[in-house]
Amino acid sequence: MSFDRSLLATFAETHGPVARIVVAEVQGSAPREAGTAMLVWTDGICGTIGGGALEWRAIAAAREQIARGTESAVQRLPLGPALGQCCGGAVTLVTEVWTAARLAELPHSLPGFARRVEGEAEMPLALRRSLAHARRAGTLPRPTFSQGWLIEPLAAEPRATWIWGAGHVGRAIAAVLAPLPDFDITLIDTCESRMPESLPNGVRGLIAAEPARLVRHAPKDAEHLILTFSHEIDFALCHALLLHGFSRCGLIGSETKWARFRSRLAKLGHAAAQIDAIACPIGDPTLGKHPQAIAVGVAAQLLKPAQASQSTKKGKRLVTGA
Repeated sequence: MSFDRSLLATFAETHGPVARIVVAEVQGSAPREAGTAMLVWTDGICGTIGGGALEWRAIAAAREQIARGTESAVQRLPLGPALGQCCGGAVTLVTEVWTAARLAELPHSLPGFARRVEGEAEMPLALRRSLAHARRAGTLPRPTFSQGWLIEPLAAEPRATWIWGAGHVGRAIAAVLAPLPDFDITLIDTCESRMPESLPNGVRGLIAAEPARLVRHAPKDAEHLILTFSHEIDFALCHALLLHGFSRCGLIGSETKWARFRSRLAKLGHAAAQIDAIACPIGDPTLGKHPQAIAVGVAAQLLKPAQASQSTKKGKRLVTGA
């Protein structure tokens, strides 16, 4: 999890002051890991820190904090009989109240957001070193709570994910990915009748008689999943995407289909290393061929970018269970 300034700003503009509750520290067994967060406002919530009595108490305290106008508060709670829980561990919760004006004052260029949430201590040296290392390495710091200071990674821009084909598999993948905050999903098809009557929140639908002509509008670092009803449309998309560039690209189909595509793409002048940037087949074959099973397999790989991709000249390959 990370500090999502954009999401907070959206809720603050809609609902007024919003309390963000983050699990800052975990000792022993707990319902959720450090860095997990939820939002609370006067008459609603978004997300969860694990449910149960812990969450109920945290929500009540957050609403009282909003009413008082207190910017930050820290709670240390054992997960035992007093909360009706038997996890046996303990959690530290940090609750901060955010307004649109307060969010506008935050810096934009740092990989991590560090602030003092209790006490008067200066930032510990270990946290300073963690932030400095993240800047040098171009990485994000881990959520850390120490001596009243909290560090969280700042949320990156959502990953542009273009799903070509609104059939059973395309719809299933869109539905699985839509609730996740890391994805900005576009679902494309050639015909309105193939689009679902209602799209999941956060999914944008596009209709194009010739989908390959839309490729030039995709971000260069987008991820693409090609799942249309037509092999010729699939092939045209592969060709257009290899010319355009992408982060990762997966094509649904058999090894025979991919062998034919590889041969045709090579004849169009694409180098073998470039063609290898497209993964085919996609998903985890051990899960079966049901659309939902394929969607689960694809989503699992997309959620593991470090292990699931390998660098190539034109992009990164979406490795499957094949």
